[in-house]
Amino acid sequence: MSFVGRNIKKIRSMKKLSQMQFAEIFELSRTSVGAYEEERAEPKIDTIISIANYFGLSIDVLLSKELSVNDLYNIDILNKKLSKAHKLPDSAAPIANQGGVPFVSVKKYVEYMVQHKNKDFINNLERVHLPVKMKGTIRAFEMNGSEMEYHQQGLHHGDILMCHQLAKAQLKAGQIVVVVTEQQLETHRITEVTKTSLKLGSDDPNYPELDIPHKKILECWEVKGVFSTYLNPPKVLEEKVMLMERRLQEIEKKLFG
Repeated sequence: MSFVGRNIKKIRSMKKLSQMQFAEIFELSRTSVGAYEEERAEPKIDTIISIANYFGLSIDVLLSKELSVNDLYNIDILNKKLSKAHKLPDSAAPIANQGGVPFVSVKKYVEYMVQHKNKDFINNLERVHLPVKMKGTIRAFEMNGSEMEYHQQGLHHGDILMCHQLAKAQLKAGQIVVVVTEQQLETHRITEVTKTSLKLGSDDPNYPELDIPHKKILECWEVKGVFSTYLNPPKVLEEKVMLMERRLQEIEKKLFG
């Protein structure tokens, strides 16, 4: 019996991806993803390989084990136990990238939460080269989820967020931040800074507010720039203005010919 459908649903839920967003990542249809999750169909082997590689999972784990949330938070440890036979020799270790800004992709989130202080790990992250000048410690993160998107405006899943690191004293309401803890890596807007915790809200009001104790925060990064391939449509207010202008033009034509 294959657990791939259940695991896809659990991974998608943990990563806060809609079925459509998950489908777009792997060039599938939304109905196909729904069929996998409802166990009415199974993905092709090349799709399974792509999903496993993207989320840093062993293929045998994805197929033969129903993953728990704890498993997904410990993917790195899990893979080391199950993939010793496939371990690359030392000669195949990546060479540290020079220049550019260290880039933390979604598939590196779990590993980053564990290795964020490991200089070798940071040096071997992918680099992005973007035309920006920023002072201090800089990091680029891939946006995960749609909490900061509302009416198709804001930060979109897959956007590259250029960030600089903040100290606790620099935190203030209104900042969009990437918060790293031992169990989560979240991008939200600060709504309040209290003595004991950081309260985080989403631009999409359908998501609940987060309350993260300061003692659990490993790193906090302020989003200072966004690079996206997504073209934002007109805002709701702009759409209303455009509609009113059209109606005025229609009235003028009727009145004055």
